[in-house]
Amino acid sequence: MSAEEKSAEEGLPFGPVQLLVLEFDHPKFKGEIMPELDRLKEAGIIRLIDLLVVMKQDDGEIVAVQTSDLTTDEAQELGSMIGALIGLGMGSEEAVEAGAELGAAGAADGHLIDDDDVWYIADAIPVGSAAALALIEHRWAIPLRDKIVQAGGLTLADEWIHPTDLIAIGALSAAGASK
Repeated sequence: MSAEEKSAEEGLPFGPVQLLVLEFDHPKFKGEIMPELDRLKEAGIIRLIDLLVVMKQDDGEIVAVQTSDLTTDEAQELGSMIGALIGLGMGSEEAVEAGAELGAAGAADGHLIDDDDVWYIADAIPVGSAAALALIEHRWAIPLRDKIVQAGGLTLADEWIHPTDLIAIGALSAAGASK
């Protein structure tokens, strides 16, 4: 990463964004998830950039709900920044400008997840299930990211390790040890 890219990363007004894709087989929604997201938002830990939940009812009817913590203007501003960063990666000033314009236009409805994703998800899930796409900004990471960049650091890898990953590692180790 060049000094220019580090400086740009440090000055970003948004934190790392996680795309979380969830499936709910025979969902048992009882209203616990949104209050937990609200708690995390109120604590300044996350910001819900966009959330799309698609349910395919037992009769095949599609129900979709989409929400965001962003205003339409904030969504367009973030879309513009994302598009500009993609354009920056393409290496030309024209690409930065075009990316910014496309990003803002794509978020004109106040969402970064496109309406077309409803039908894509609906086609991918079975009857009686649901799926969710969430773009979650990790607000807690902004000051840490900026301090790392100020110290000359850069990210070499970035992965989430889940408990099931550790179980799989154990299973592979056990299988290897038994040979």
